[in-house]
Amino acid sequence: MNPLTEAIETFGLAGVWTYLALFLAASLLVIWRLESLLRGGLEGTALGTLVMPYCSGLGNLIFVLIVIRDDLPAAEVLTNCVVNNVTNLTLVLALPALAWGLTLVVPAKGAGGKGGRKSSGGGDSDSRLNRLSLLLTLGAALFFGGITWVLGADGTLDRNDGLALAGVFLFWQSFQVFDVLKHNVRERRSFGAWFYFDLGVVLLAAFALYTSIDWLVAWLSARPAGFVSGSNLGWLSGWLMVLPNALLAFYYAAKGRADIVYASQIGDGHICIPLCLGLAAIWRPLALPAFFGTGLLILLCATLVHGISLLATNGLPRWLAWPLLAGYAWFVVSGLG
Repeated sequence: MNPLTEAIETFGLAGVWTYLALFLAASLLVIWRLESLLRGGLEGTALGTLVMPYCSGLGNLIFVLIVIRDDLPAAEVLTNCVVNNVTNLTLVLALPALAWGLTLVVPAKGAGGKGGRKSSGGGDSDSRLNRLSLLLTLGAALFFGGITWVLGADGTLDRNDGLALAGVFLFWQSFQVFDVLKHNVRERRSFGAWFYFDLGVVLLAAFALYTSIDWLVAWLSARPAGFVSGSNLGWLSGWLMVLPNALLAFYYAAKGRADIVYASQIGDGHICIPLCLGLAAIWRPLALPAFFGTGLLILLCATLVHGISLLATNGLPRWLAWPLLAGYAWFVVSGLG
């Protein structure tokens, strides 16, 4: 019996709550230091498309590594990624829209309205640039989802498919890095010492996330029956990974930073699809379950809805949040039914 198994049997349910608390604490630590990164060389959509996806999607990457290390069913990675992505683009974006609204451009005082917050991007030109960047990110999400659909048309994602998915993700990220560096050169900015300190703190939080996820996955795998068991590892881990994404969304929506809310949730999807799926498929071919087509369809439709909504209304109107919630309910019922 290995030490982790002994710890699970010793601490039981108390250990579950302890490691759930550790998972949430590490996620909150990441959010705290992300606020500092806004002043350290990354701003607005750049933060959301380049840094936040790795922070909010870090749990998904760790889950892939644990599945590979422990030789767990590769299909659990696929379920984890689809559940995480669909939840992000429907539930996690819809709820903040209902609570605070998600609008990139809000008329400032004296600009045709009765006052209110400044535009979430810090000015009209910044808001337009943020919207263009978000539309590009949504376009990438459509491309990633579309290529996954095509590669999985035969019912399987094999090693060559995984290499293709990981390759297009790396190309996308190289484009994002170039864009950030180009912006900093134009603005004559550089990454200061605090920027690297914050990255170090995020790495420490990543270790805490790894420890907590490793324990929770082992605990679930040791439970043979019931909904909260290894039989639903993909679904339960996918919902667990949503928690830091939801914290990011609610935190920045309350602060009026709709640009970061959008970019973090869309960018997190890039980590899952194509990177996590690509890595899992390189390790072992993934047989696509029946609900994968439904999940990918809802994901692509939600992406189109967000794109059209950004073009037409510069955000997500409250009334449009309800169809997104309905789509999410359909996904859960069809996947678990």
